[in-house]
Amino acid sequence: MATIDGKQLEAEMDTLPARFQGPGGVAAVISRGQLVARRAWGFSDLDEQRPMTPDTRLPICSISKQFTCAAVLAVCQQPEVLDERLAAHLPSFEGPLPSVRDLCNNQSGLRDYWALTVLHGGRAEQTFARTDAAEAFVRMRTGHFPPGTRYSYNNGNFRILADLLESVSPEPLEALYARHIWQPAGMAGAVLTADTRYPEDGVVGYEGNDASGYLPAQNGIYWRGDAGISASLDDMIAYERWIDATRDDPDSLYQRIATPQTFRDGNAAAYGFGLQHFRVGDFAFTGHGGALRGFRAYRLSSTQARLSVVVMFNHHGDAHAAANRLLRTALGLPHPVPQRLRENWAGQWISAETGLLARLEPGYDKVGLRFGTSAEALTETPDGGLASETVRIVREGEDLLMQRPHENFAERLAPVASPAPVADASIAGRYRSPELDADIVIECRDGGTYLWAEGFLGKGRPEIVHPAGPDLWIVATRRSMDAPAPGDWTLHILRDAAGCVTGATLGCWLARRINYVKCP
Repeated sequence: MATIDGKQLEAEMDTLPARFQGPGGVAAVISRGQLVARRAWGFSDLDEQRPMTPDTRLPICSISKQFTCAAVLAVCQQPEVLDERLAAHLPSFEGPLPSVRDLCNNQSGLRDYWALTVLHGGRAEQTFARTDAAEAFVRMRTGHFPPGTRYSYNNGNFRILADLLESVSPEPLEALYARHIWQPAGMAGAVLTADTRYPEDGVVGYEGNDASGYLPAQNGIYWRGDAGISASLDDMIAYERWIDATRDDPDSLYQRIATPQTFRDGNAAAYGFGLQHFRVGDFAFTGHGGALRGFRAYRLSSTQARLSVVVMFNHHGDAHAAANRLLRTALGLPHPVPQRLRENWAGQWISAETGLLARLEPGYDKVGLRFGTSAEALTETPDGGLASETVRIVREGEDLLMQRPHENFAERLAPVASPAPVADASIAGRYRSPELDADIVIECRDGGTYLWAEGFLGKGRPEIVHPAGPDLWIVATRRSMDAPAPGDWTLHILRDAAGCVTGATLGCWLARRINYVKCP
C-alpha cells in the first residue's frame, strides 16, 4: 500500500460534517497500527450544548456481533460445542434446526426477531424487556429457508448466541467481553448498555434531517449479543490497533472470526462470525455497520493493507458511505463519477422463492432497488445490466435475472403489472398466523387501506397499504423498535376457486413468507 496523503485525508475529513449533516459525529483512520487522522465534531446533546468528543461513548449497535462471536470462540473454541443447547431456545421449531455456526454466519434461516416485533404488535417507542426476546423465539415454528443454504441478516441469531454462551459460562456477557477483548485491546471505556433507554455519557441520538429538523430518538429495546456495546472513538481506535498488532497470529480472536466461511454447498460466504467480507481495490477487508434509531456506525479493516476506518454518528447519516470515502482517500482511489442512465429501468417483478416484490426506481445516475430492508443503489454496467457490490441484475425478455452472490441466491423474477390505485374492500378483515400466534387486521375506509398487527407485544400502529399488482400489496414500515425498520412488506392475498379471500402471505426481506388464515 502506498503512503497515505495526509493533507488529502484531512481535507476529506473536513467535508464530513457538511456531506453527512447531523448533530454530531466522530471518525478515525488507522494505518499500520498508528493513528493518522481523528476527528470529532458537533454535539452529543443539542439541548445541553454538550460537545461530541473522541471519548464520548456511542452505541456501536450491530458492530457488537463480532465481539459476541469472538467471546464464543474464546470460551468454547468452536461454536459446535453449543449445538445441543440450541433446541431449548427454539422449543416450537418444527423443521431441522440450524447449527450454532449457522447463527454466527447469518445462515440459520430464522426470521429476524426485530422485524417480527412489528407483527407481534410492537410499537417503535415501547419498552422491549429482556424476557420479551424469549417470548419471540418460543413462537418460532419454521424458517424462511433451509439452514446453511442462504444468507439472511438476523439479529436474533446473535441474541440466541449470547444466551447460549451465558448458559455455559459462570460469567455474564459483559465480563466475557472485558476479559477476552476490551482489556487486551485497551478499550478502557467500552461497556455493555443493553437497555437503550439509558445511553452512556448522556449522548442523544437524533431522528430527522436538515429539511425536517432533528428530534431526539426515543428507544426502549433491551438487546445483548446482537448489539448493546457502547464505545468511544478512542476505544474503537484501540480495537483497530489491537487487530493490527495481532494480525500475524492465526490464533488471535480477530483472525479467527475473520476466517472466511462457506454455505452447505461449498460456495463462499461473504459473511461470517459477525463480519462482512469484501474487497476494495487490491485489498480484502472485513467490516460491519450498526444502527439504532438516532445512531449510525461503521468500521472496517484490512490486515493486507494494514488499514482501518471508523465512523460513528448520533443521527441517521450514512456512516457506511462516510467510511468508504475515507477509505478510498486513504487508498488513493478516485471517488466514482456519476454517469447518466442510458435506459429506463422502471418496473416491478415478483420473486417466487421469497414471495417478495422487487421494484426498480431510476434516478439520474443510479437505480434504486427496493427488495431488501432499504433501497439499494445500482449503477449501469458496460454489458447493459445493473450492479452494486452485492447485487447484479440483467433483463431477460420481460423477466429480471437477479443475482445476489453474498446471499447464495439467484432467481429469474416475473414481471408484475401495476394496478389501478383503488381499494379492494374484499381483503378487509382479521387474519390469524399459526406461525406467530398473532393477528393482522386489514381495514378499508374512505378510499384507503390500512393494516395493523396484534400480538403478545400489543396492538401496533396502522400502516398504509398500497396496491402493487393483482392481489399483491405493499405494506411500508418506516419506523419500528430496531433501525432501520423492516421496510417494505409484500402482502399476497389468497383466494379460493370462487374468488373468496381465504388467507394471505406476508413477508419482508428479514422475515419472509408468513402465512395467515382469514378469520370468519
